[in-house]
This record gives sequence, C-alpha cells and structure tokens, in this order.
Amino acid sequence: MWNNAKSSFAHPEEEAHRLFDLQYRASRDEPPASYATRRDRLDRLRKMLVENDAAFVEAIGADFGNRSNHETELFEIVTVLNALRHTRRNFKRWMRDERRPVDMAFKPASARIRHEPLGVIGIIAPWNFPLQTALTPLVDALAAGNRAMIKPSEFTPRFAELLRTLVARHFDEAELTVITGGVEVARYFSSLPFDHLVFTGSTAVGREVMESAAKNLTPVTLELGGKSPVIVTEDYPLEQAARSVAFGKYSNSGQICVAPDYALVPRAKVEDFAHAVIAEAKRSFPTVARNPDYTAMISERHRRRLVDAIEEASAAGATVLTHEDEGMGQAGKIGPTVVINAPKDGVLMNEEIFGPVLLVKPYDTLEDALTYIRDRDRPLAMYIFTKDKATEERLLDGAISGGVTVNGTILHVGQDMLPFGGVGPSGMGAYHGIDGFRRLSHARSVHKVGFINGFERMGPPWGGLASSAARFLKRR
Repeated sequence: MWNNAKSSFAHPEEEAHRLFDLQYRASRDEPPASYATRRDRLDRLRKMLVENDAAFVEAIGADFGNRSNHETELFEIVTVLNALRHTRRNFKRWMRDERRPVDMAFKPASARIRHEPLGVIGIIAPWNFPLQTALTPLVDALAAGNRAMIKPSEFTPRFAELLRTLVARHFDEAELTVITGGVEVARYFSSLPFDHLVFTGSTAVGREVMESAAKNLTPVTLELGGKSPVIVTEDYPLEQAARSVAFGKYSNSGQICVAPDYALVPRAKVEDFAHAVIAEAKRSFPTVARNPDYTAMISERHRRRLVDAIEEASAAGATVLTHEDEGMGQAGKIGPTVVINAPKDGVLMNEEIFGPVLLVKPYDTLEDALTYIRDRDRPLAMYIFTKDKATEERLLDGAISGGVTVNGTILHVGQDMLPFGGVGPSGMGAYHGIDGFRRLSHARSVHKVGFINGFERMGPPWGGLASSAARFLKRR
C-alpha cells in the first residue's frame, strides 16, 4: 500500500495539476520536438547528473541512514550515464521514419511509420534505487520527444528535494518537473490523465496505480517484482554460483526488485551451497554494522518485518545461517542470511523478501524445479546456472520470467540493448534503449496513395471490375 508522508508544498495537488496542465497544453500546441531539442534536453540531464553526482550520493546515503557510496555510484549514476550515452548515440536513427511494404492490392502507394511523441509522461519512482528508477525511463521519454513529470518516493525525501531543485535549475517546468510528497500526492499524481505512466514498485501498489490510470485510459508500464528464482544445475561449480548469487542478493542489502529470492539446488548440495553463499557474504562484507559498504534497510518498519519473518522461520524448524555482528539493529541493518527449508505458510515463502535473506530449496529433478516455478506467479527475473547449452534452453523453455541472466545475477537489467520489464504479476511493458523509445512513442501509420487509386476506380457503384478484382485477390 501507499505510505503516508507530508508534502513539501502547501497544496501539492494543485501544484501538480497546474504543472500537468502546463505540460499538456505545450505538448498539444507546439510542434513535435526536433532532434536538436531532444538532444539539448538529454545533454542538460547529463550535465545535471555529472555536476551533482556527489550531492546525489550524499542525499541517498542520508535517506538510507547508510548506503554504500559504491552502490549508488555504480548501480545508479553510472547506469543512468550509460543509458544517456547509448541513447544520445542512437536516437537520431531511431527517430527516422520506418518504411513498410505495400500490399499489391493497394499499389501504387507508399507506407511508413512515424515515431511521434506521446505528450506528457508520468514517472513514479521507488525508494530502493531512487535516482536510477526516476531517470532511466526519463532518458527514454526525452529521447522520444515527450515532456515528463516525476514523483519520487516519500521514503527518500532528501534525494527527492535535491532532484526537484536541480531539475528546476536545468529545465523549464513545461519540459520537466518533479513533484514531492507522500501518499495523497502519489495517489493524485497517478490519477492525472498522462499520455503514459511508468511505475516502478510493489505489485500491491501497482494494482492501485493501474486502477487509477484506467479511469483516464492512461496506458501504463509497470515494473513490479515478485519472487525471482535461481536454478543451480548439477554441472555448474557450486562456489561460482554461490558468488554470483551472493552478489545479487546482498548488494543494496537485497533491496532490489530483481534480487534472487530463492535458490533451487540439487538436494545433495543444499547445505554446501548455503554455506558457500554465507562464506561469500563474509568475504565481501567482513563486518556488517559499521561497514559503510553494507547498506542499511530503508526504514525500521522494513527491517522489523524481515527480522520477524526470520524468527518465524526459525521457530518453525528452518535452518538459518547468518553473518552478523553487534550493533546491526542500531545501524538499521540485517546481516546476510540464508534460510533452508522455510515453512510453506510463512512470510518468507509467500511474500517478496526485498532484503538480505536468501531461501534455499532442494529439488530432485530439473522438471521438479521448473514445476515449482511455474506453479507460482511469473517472476520479474530468473537466474540459470549451467554450462550445458541444451540444459540452458530447456530451462528457458520451461518457465517464463520478465528477464534472465545466465550464469550470473541482476546483470541483464544493465543492458541498454535489451528491454527490461516484467510479465503478468511482475509487470507489463518494457523500456531501455530503443525499446523504451518505442514504448514512449506513438507509432503513427502513414499511407500515401500513388498516381492512381485502384480501390476508388473499382467503385461504387460496384460492378464487373470489383468482382474480377475480388476473385483474383482471393486466389492469391
């Protein structure tokens, strides 16, 4: 559900409505943005980010209480800069009209697709990667010639205020603006009649956003989450798999929408794998509470939820392996944890974990593992560890997910040449690169009649020529 927080505006809904009306009218009254205008907007966005990267790192770190500076730099700032670099190099080509063939029945004629701006794009960003989830879809929106409004999460107020201030300094409010505030502002924001709405967050809130947007027939791109599985096969080295899984699970303390949620491991290797993951966590993070590179949970409520879930699993007989030290609670942290055989009816097995807790489950055959995944909601990501190409294809065919990294974790999200998105309860729609450009563009069909219009010549009044043409066209 939405979370309550106060807005920085006295009347934030009125301000949001004013800014939306301003952008809406500009998008309708002015001609589509030229390549030069779009390039200028992307250049200003890059300038804003490069000149203020340290301020963004500091603000996000303060919002978390402790956030690894390296994680903010690599997972957020570098990711957005890569998206900008890729888009600035290619979007002039993406803007070109796309020629399409014309069926013989309609010749002479020409056909083409014009990729035109939709208008005003709304972006609702979560707290776990506040900069990346706000600005990556923005890159696609600006490249496609749109105007945009961003609503950051109320859980990252320092970042949100910094972004609002810097955007106002680098952009006219008719181009781009940031609306800050809590639950009431978020709800109002999602009710505005945007030309497209991009939401990243939980499945529960995604349902609310989609319901609100549906009242205006606003199309949505929903990047949600779910329980993303890992499948470790017999042929893959256990220590290598453990290292990759630990990286994806404990980066940002597991507060990643595509973080591995549970690992399916051959039954005889479950204990060894679990201990290998914890060993890798200890190598990566020798200490926890006072380690600046081990990120805190975003709030005490989020931390307490997971602490209670771990205690519930332990009380039910699950094996719990942890890497922890004194003072974690005071530092707002939970140490890297692995849980073997968590109870089927417990929180860990039935809710997205979104924290540094990995579940490990045994399987006897690959089909058993695939059946387990298929019997649940389609996840945002799936991770396959195998050296065998045939096994890789079998696993890809056997279960559907939003995206996949083979022999690694979370890395597919950083590929600007690949679309990123979910499927079913883990989301709808995808963006990044050319896929994001097209997602936030209108593919407008243009058919141009040649020197003679054959269909008009056939009638009405319909006669012998139409009958002959129909007989010929049906025989093709």
